[in-house]
Amino acid sequence: MTAQKADGTWVVQGVTASRASKTYLCPGCNHEIAVGQAHVVVWPAEASIGSASPVDERRHWHQACWNRRR
Repeated sequence: MTAQKADGTWVVQGVTASRASKTYLCPGCNHEIAVGQAHVVVWPAEASIGSASPVDERRHWHQACWNRRR
């Protein structure tokens, strides 16, 4: 699905707890997303200048942190 935020359109994909196999650092709160914790992966709909692909810019967020983001 896509989400509209102040800085543009973002592609949002959910990751279930059973598929969360690595630890990530959430850019919204700077806390870890633990192995086995459901979360979302987000990337811009269009690549930023200097980026080869929007998917290269993907980040893992806690669902609540992403929801709070404007």
